[in-house]
Amino acid sequence: MMFPLTGEPLALDLLNTRPAGAGDLIAGPEGLAAWLAVQEGRLGPAGKVGPAEVAAVHAVREAAGAALTAARRGEQPPAGALHALNEASAGAPAHRALAWTPDTGLTAAPHRTGTPARRLAAQLADAAADLLTDPRVQDVRECEGADCVLLFLPAHPRRRWCVASTCGNRARVARYYARHTS
Repeated sequence: MMFPLTGEPLALDLLNTRPAGAGDLIAGPEGLAAWLAVQEGRLGPAGKVGPAEVAAVHAVREAAGAALTAARRGEQPPAGALHALNEASAGAPAHRALAWTPDTGLTAAPHRTGTPARRLAAQLADAAADLLTDPRVQDVRECEGADCVLLFLPAHPRRRWCVASTCGNRARVARYYARHTS
């Protein structure tokens, strides 16, 4: 399965799983498992994905979307969205687990308790909290491509499209066509 835009902050990658015209890319366990495989470096191995994980991720995505919409405008996010994100984060508390290996020495890796669905929801809720509290949250943009609803955090202030080779090319072709057919 192809995801149109990954590599943005994790919360934006989650929100971008509903591109215009493509439906919900993580509507079922197979889609969510594919998305988690793409995000493995950020979330760890996906493990078994079932309906509970899909429902938990959808709940976080809905709450994160509502909160981000408000935060981008500098407004107070809906109380229900913040409550849902806080509940998801609290559902699988994290603690650091110390371990010793001869190769790396002493490490302190984060470890979460709870069911797989609650751990996944907590990680994504924490990613949403990181984005919502980032001073750059108001810089999050929606792609200017026709019929594109993907979100991105531009590294360059002139960035206008989610993927320049896709939406950017479409816009350039449309401008060219409009200039030469008038």
